Amino acid sequence: MANASWVFTPTVPQLNKIKISPSIAIVRSRVHPSDRISKRVSCASTVQGVDQLSPSESKPNRLVGNGCKLVGCGSAVPSFEVSNDDLSKIVDTSDEWISVRTGIRNRRVLTGKDRLTGLAVEAAQKALEMAEVDPDEVDLVLLCTSTPDDLFGSAPQIQAALGCKGNPLAFDITAACSGFVLGLVSASCYIRGGGFKNVLVIGADALSRYVDWSDRGTCILFGDAAGAVLVQACESEEDGLFGFDLHSDGGGYRHLHTGIKENEALGTNGSVGFPPKGSSYSFIQMNGKEVFRFACRVVPQSIEIALENAGMTRSSIDWLLLHQANQRILDAVATRLEIPADRVISNLANYGNTSAASIPLALDEAVRSGKVKPGQTIATSGFGAGLTWGSAIIKWN
Repeated sequence: MANASWVFTPTVPQLNKIKISPSIAIVRSRVHPSDRISKRVSCASTVQGVDQLSPSESKPNRLVGNGCKLVGCGSAVPSFEVSNDDLSKIVDTSDEWISVRTGIRNRRVLTGKDRLTGLAVEAAQKALEMAEVDPDEVDLVLLCTSTPDDLFGSAPQIQAALGCKGNPLAFDITAACSGFVLGLVSASCYIRGGGFKNVLVIGADALSRYVDWSDRGTCILFGDAAGAVLVQACESEEDGLFGFDLHSDGGGYRHLHTGIKENEALGTNGSVGFPPKGSSYSFIQMNGKEVFRFACRVVPQSIEIALENAGMTRSSIDWLLLHQANQRILDAVATRLEIPADRVISNLANYGNTSAASIPLALDEAVRSGKVKPGQTIATSGFGAGLTWGSAIIKWN
């Protein structure tokens, strides 16, 4: 359809805002918990200003779900554990040096024939079991990962392994450490705007595949894991996603990336040869100081915007759940938001930075341990390569 656009029309509060600049894309959602807005979606062949549409012109083809809620979670980690002492045997470092600077003491790493899809399937199965939802009831599988087992995407493999006989749509979302938050927001859009009922959002990464184990600046940080949640359509009064805020800034790419290697062709005598050599990706390249400054600056701002979009204040937050990158970042953000340390969820010491898996992994442990209770509000935020970052205000159901 030429020039097609999706037009969301909230019935009560301020409309979604979309602002675009040459280097930064910002998406904001305003969802007031008191109003529990029902949203309508329509597809138009031409782009019009929303303020120019009359109620009759903006009427959708069908009314879709009013809300979505998180009803199940699960996680999985490799069995092989690498401690700080283990790393001190291969690089010039120590347990004290690592733990003081990062808060990390151990991490899990895929070995042998273990695959990321296996971890993702295990995490998804646990989420479905908690939610008491059969795989055949799943409408969509979103795999948030930057390290799939297959370059063409691993989500369909997970869908097949789960035994989803209805062949629901499954695809990958690549946004590095922000991926899971983007997955949550995407799930809510499919539910509210597309009539989907059950959406599996899986965060899974195996960054150990792209770590230079001779570089103490990066090899100490990363681990492998998978976490999953089931997002389900619900009545408006049960809504569990109150507001969100998403950003990207490609100008910061240079601070954290894993680019494709420029391989020489097979030609000789200086000529451009054909066929080219097989492609591969470089090790993780990171400017730690810049990434630290970036996270401490943008994450509190993003959470504040998400709260504003939700019509909520800091006092509404029961738990702060950030991407588990560095304990000093977690502490700095909590201080900026004036959130006590005992309300910050952290499992960084045991798993390190697991990229898109870190938020659902920490959430699953907090839920199963009884720390996070039904009805509590969580401010969550992911940030990382891209550069990308985003926040969501959610309720655990």
